[in-house]
Amino acid sequence: MAAAPATAPSAGGLTDNVAGLLAYVTIIPSIIFLVMEPYNRNRFVRFHSFQNIFFCVACIAIGIIVGILTNIPFLGLVFAFFLGPVIGLGCLILWVVLLLKAYQGQMWKLPFIGDLAEKQANG
Repeated sequence: MAAAPATAPSAGGLTDNVAGLLAYVTIIPSIIFLVMEPYNRNRFVRFHSFQNIFFCVACIAIGIIVGILTNIPFLGLVFAFFLGPVIGLGCLILWVVLLLKAYQGQMWKLPFIGDLAEKQANG
């Protein structure tokens, strides 16, 4: 689902695409945008805020699982030196893609996480 880039500033002073981008900087702007008006009424900003929160939770959960798996003899070395960095790099690349898509004004959905975010943004 792609939307045209927002160019006019909303009542808060930020354009929708910049607010969507900032929602991905850390989890803190996402929470602020969900609480602060007029951003909490903007479906585009709400979607990206929720998607970032769910994405951060998923990355943390994956990091915890990889951390636990590194304690398994031999298999732990594979996770610690090969799969862990690959998963971390994958999360970083995906985060950059999310930043770019939000800045381009697109509501690009991650599998499963994007559907949850869309439900929350519409609710």
